[in-house]
Amino acid sequence: MKRRIATWENGHSTPDEFYGALICEAFDIAPAELGLSAAAGQDSRLLETRYPPTPEEAFQTVSQLWRADLHGYEPLLLSEASQHAWSEASLRWLVAPDPSFPSTARTDGARVGLADVAMIKTTSDMFAEMDDRFGGAHARQSVVQYLSRDVAPLLTGQYTEAVGRALFSTVAESTLLAGWMSYDACHHGLAQRYFLQALRLAQDGDDRRLAGSILSAMSHQATFLGNYTEAATLARAARMGISGVATPTLMAQFHAMEARALARTGDIRACEQALSEATKALESRNSSDEPEWITYFDEAELAAEAAHCFRDVNSARRAVAHAENAMSGSHVRSDFFATMVLADAHLRAGDPEEACRVALDALDLGEQLKSARCVSYLKEFRDGLSAVGETAAVRSFREQANGHRLWAAAEGQRDGSR
Repeated sequence: MKRRIATWENGHSTPDEFYGALICEAFDIAPAELGLSAAAGQDSRLLETRYPPTPEEAFQTVSQLWRADLHGYEPLLLSEASQHAWSEASLRWLVAPDPSFPSTARTDGARVGLADVAMIKTTSDMFAEMDDRFGGAHARQSVVQYLSRDVAPLLTGQYTEAVGRALFSTVAESTLLAGWMSYDACHHGLAQRYFLQALRLAQDGDDRRLAGSILSAMSHQATFLGNYTEAATLARAARMGISGVATPTLMAQFHAMEARALARTGDIRACEQALSEATKALESRNSSDEPEWITYFDEAELAAEAAHCFRDVNSARRAVAHAENAMSGSHVRSDFFATMVLADAHLRAGDPEEACRVALDALDLGEQLKSARCVSYLKEFRDGLSAVGETAAVRSFREQANGHRLWAAAEGQRDGSR
């Protein structure tokens, strides 16, 4: 028996039905949380995409998600995002009553103080830097492991209301990061579930600014997946929901997310209006008054968003102009995206030679990135090249690109969303 347990724990085998049932009973967890097959209905709650009605349910649900993700539960990893969940979450948050707090004071569990909250924040910041530099697939499992094993017990520990609010807000930010990383790895249903749990935690942490940013992340994902109406609605809900505590940078980001969605619908006038509002908001910002986690959104980031917009409405020259101003030099993945948008814009402007040169720059830039979203940008560029035909510039590009891991992944990906 010890040998069977050891082989399972080391990942060399899967527990049989009897042993798996014993483990689930002993730890009072669902089979899905261990990555095991479950009987019909046993994992249905885990795969739901609903907004948690109470803090306690949010703690339980997010802990289950972390465990199931950590153990590679395929139905969760392969799940799709739900249009209905986006609409429900934004409405539920907008009309939510005052923040809740766990109804029963706990007398057991870990004692949690502000030092513990600060530790979570510092650790999450380290993971966020790795995500930015190496892509969401690089350390995603490490983030989930940290949340599941170190953070989850704190949520059900002992703390004052003031510490609890700070804890919920910080864990919401960490869960948002897990959502972004899952989205970057194109685990879209999982990412959406993380965003939903983060939104509930932000609500109970009384952090409306962070909650607005989570809705903005949902908008970003919805646009990526082709749900443009829902994406625009989410961006507007974010703007409306924090109107009393909004900062200029947050408003700029929300307007930019709305512009991205509107560009995809072909509503050029509304898109340009949203970009204009974003520019005006950003010009009035005072960085000292902004949440630390939004200060990355600067002129270069807004230029990158505008470049996406103008590329998507087939205004290639304007896309080129904005993309050339979008390189921050400090955010590797964002610079990769901006460089690929520049390559796309040159291609659409009828200059395949320059497009290929810029795309090679992007491949060099993204050599360390593990990101399914980056692959999707290359796939779209690959499809654009196919329309150009096998010119000398295209052949030369393909020869040089073949040595890059991201390009090889794009060549092997014949389906998927952008």
